[in-house]
Amino acid sequence: MVQVTQAEINKAAWGACDTFRGVVDPSVYKDYVLTLLFLKYVSDVWKDHQTRYQAEHPDSPELVEAMMQQEAFKLPDGASFDALHKRRHEAGNGERIDKALHAIEEANGDKLRDVFQDISFNSNKLGDEEQKNDILRHLLEDFSKPALDLRPSRVGQLDIIGGAYEYLISRFAATAGKKAGEFYTPAEVSDLMARLADPQPGDHICDPTCGSASLLMKCGRLIRNQGGKGYALFGQEAIGSTWALAKMNLFLHGEENHQVEWGDTIRNPKLRTKDDALRHFDIVVANPPFSLDKWGTDAAETDKFARFRRGIPPKTKGDYAFILHMIETLKPKSGRAVVVVPHGVLFRGSTEGKIRQKLIEENLLDAVIGLPEKLFFGTGIPAALLVFRKHKTDDSVMFVDASREFVSGTNQNALDQSHIDKIVATYAAREAVDKYAYRATRAEIAENDYNLNIPRYVDTFEEEEEIELMAVRAERQALKADLTELETRMAGYLRELGYGS
Repeated sequence: MVQVTQAEINKAAWGACDTFRGVVDPSVYKDYVLTLLFLKYVSDVWKDHQTRYQAEHPDSPELVEAMMQQEAFKLPDGASFDALHKRRHEAGNGERIDKALHAIEEANGDKLRDVFQDISFNSNKLGDEEQKNDILRHLLEDFSKPALDLRPSRVGQLDIIGGAYEYLISRFAATAGKKAGEFYTPAEVSDLMARLADPQPGDHICDPTCGSASLLMKCGRLIRNQGGKGYALFGQEAIGSTWALAKMNLFLHGEENHQVEWGDTIRNPKLRTKDDALRHFDIVVANPPFSLDKWGTDAAETDKFARFRRGIPPKTKGDYAFILHMIETLKPKSGRAVVVVPHGVLFRGSTEGKIRQKLIEENLLDAVIGLPEKLFFGTGIPAALLVFRKHKTDDSVMFVDASREFVSGTNQNALDQSHIDKIVATYAAREAVDKYAYRATRAEIAENDYNLNIPRYVDTFEEEEEIELMAVRAERQALKADLTELETRMAGYLRELGYGS
């Protein structure tokens, strides 16, 4: 059997979105496409395993049935993609798909509990009954095409499906504008953050605003690529449909050792210990919403976890609320955090300035890394990464200005591998690099009134080349003489042709 490539699956899955284009908004239909991709994959895996067991035990249907019941994932009768596809011309496609998803949820207990509760294929978002049935028939037909035959015997390694899932999420992010930040961090930024966090075997890793869980999985993949294991992934996500994406995404990537909760991290942190304290992690990574308005100041004043003892961030800018939560959940000795922030976090005054000063005085801040503009979907503003450590060997802070090195795109810029390698190496070396990096002491930062604006520490000023005025004057006079000669010759040509006197 000829194995399919990642690009072929990506193309076919993205092509299935044509059914919705012009009829339903991308921010709505992404959930339907990604959910059906999930259903198609688990159905094809089930079918593949069943076919193999039947070939191995042709005379023992009872044994085959018993073996299928031992599968890590259960697919109830009538809930498969093939069963739904077979009845696609009948009325009630939406209701049948919803029932199939709920049956799968029930059959798989904790693994998929409540994952599909926030999505309904029978919703009027897809139009009236006739239009909805027609759209879903086309969608079922799109996913039944040979290019989306996702049986493991055909697609090989599991990550090819997880890869398609990530590809679709990134494409939806690119078309969803500002809403994209709710569920996706660009792949190269996730790579950079994971490498800066330096995950190790046995680490407990958390993302308190986990979106589709891509950043969490990058950390896990780094450990696996180095031959490590034994790590655990934790996350929380406020938006129900995005939380469901995270759960499906983790399942498709084979990340079974995870706990991802649904809820508002600031108002109601759900990752707690048995005695109702906040859980502590070796690594906390996050790309929280930039300067979130109405993030929960009222609840912060009486926060039982004392996350805001250094100060309560402004009501209209929740950046430090997420930072303070992350720091509070770091393990005392091994804890390190990497967070994406808008540049205002580096220099804004008032309460934010006081919080920033206390974090620096407590020697928690380890690095400030400026990123290029237009890296993130839905916003053109440049962002920065803050790296925090609970156990530092000195009081210095590494400043890196990586804002001018990127691959330029029409609407979106990107970091390539060489850019990421340079940032990581510079951070690790902790040595000054002309016009790129500087290692500042706490005393120097104090002299700057705890302002972390990168140009205060990394001088990127390029001197303009000196202009030799006499040389410029001589060049101008030579050009003027050439022009006079040309005018004289042109006048001669015109006289020969009978023009002028």
